[in-house]
Amino acid sequence: MPAKVRLFVTGPTRRRMAGSHQSRWSPDSNVRHHSRTTKRRFESVEGVMKPMFLANRPARPLRMAALIALAGLGAGLASPSFAQGNKKAAPAAPAPAAPAPAAPGAQPAQGAAQQAGPQIIAVKSEPSQDKWTKVCGNDKNSGTDVCYTTRDFVSDNGQPVLATAVYDMKNAAQKQEVKVVRFLLPLGLMLAPGIRFNVDGKELTAGKFAVCFPNGCFAEAGGVSAEFMNALKKGTTLNVAVQNQTQKEVIFAVPLAGFGAAFDGPAMDPKVLEEQQKKLQAELEKKSDDMRKKLESQGGAAANAAPKP
Repeated sequence: MPAKVRLFVTGPTRRRMAGSHQSRWSPDSNVRHHSRTTKRRFESVEGVMKPMFLANRPARPLRMAALIALAGLGAGLASPSFAQGNKKAAPAAPAPAAPAPAAPGAQPAQGAAQQAGPQIIAVKSEPSQDKWTKVCGNDKNSGTDVCYTTRDFVSDNGQPVLATAVYDMKNAAQKQEVKVVRFLLPLGLMLAPGIRFNVDGKELTAGKFAVCFPNGCFAEAGGVSAEFMNALKKGTTLNVAVQNQTQKEVIFAVPLAGFGAAFDGPAMDPKVLEEQQKKLQAELEKKSDDMRKKLESQGGAAANAAPKP
C-alpha cells in the first residue's frame, strides 16, 4: 500500500508555483509564466494556437498541472455531474446534400479539398517519461482516496501539446467510486462545443471544458463507464476531438501503450516523486539561464552589427 501524500502540493513544487519565475500555476489560480524567455505569447502548432512558453520548456511540468487539479476532485466526488456518469456524445450531424454537378469547364471551389475531413495530430510521449505515472493521495476533508495516472505528450518536433490524466476516486463512507478523464489542452480552441473522445474509433464520449489559464485549458468527463475504462486499458489510441478557431475539427491521437499496467499497478513512491520535482526544478532554472544568456548575446551582436548613422 503506497504511502499517503497530501493532495495540495507541498515542498519544492509549491515554492516553484508560489514565487519562482519558472512557475506556471499557483494554488489560488494566479498563474505566473516565463517572463524572461517569452517574447511572444502564442505560436501556431498544426492549426492550434499554443502557448509559446509550452514550446520553450520541457513537457514534464504539464504533469504538475494535473497534480494541482487533483486537490479539487476529491471534494466533488458526490456532485451530480460525477455521480450520474458520463454522457455519450451526440451523433454527428448528417452530411449535407451533395451539390449539383459543376458545368463543364468550371473551376472547383477553392479550399474544397481542405474540408474533406478532420485534421489528425499524432502525438507521442514526452521523452523524459518512459512510462505512465500513477500518484495516489487522500483528501482528508472528504475522506476520498484519489489516484491519478498521467502522461504528457509532445509533437513530432518535441513541442508539448497536451497532458492526459485518468482519476480513480473512492469514498468508502459514501460508498462511491468514480472515474474521471481530464485533459490539459492548448489555447485557441472553441470552448462551447466541448470535447469528444473515444478509444480506437469506438463509441464517442462527450466532455466539457472546465477552466482555462494562460497556458492551457482543462477539459474533462466525469463518471466514465466501466466499458470505456476497459477499452482504455486494452486499446491502442485515445482520439480526442476538438474544434479550432475556424471551427474545423482537430483530433489528437494519443498512444495508450502501457496505460493499463500503470493504472492497475502500484503508485509512485512520494519520495521518488519529490526527487523528480527537485531535479526538474534544477533543469528548468538552468534552461532559463541558458536562454537568457543566449538572448543577451544575440542582442549585443545585433547592436554591434548595426551600421553607424
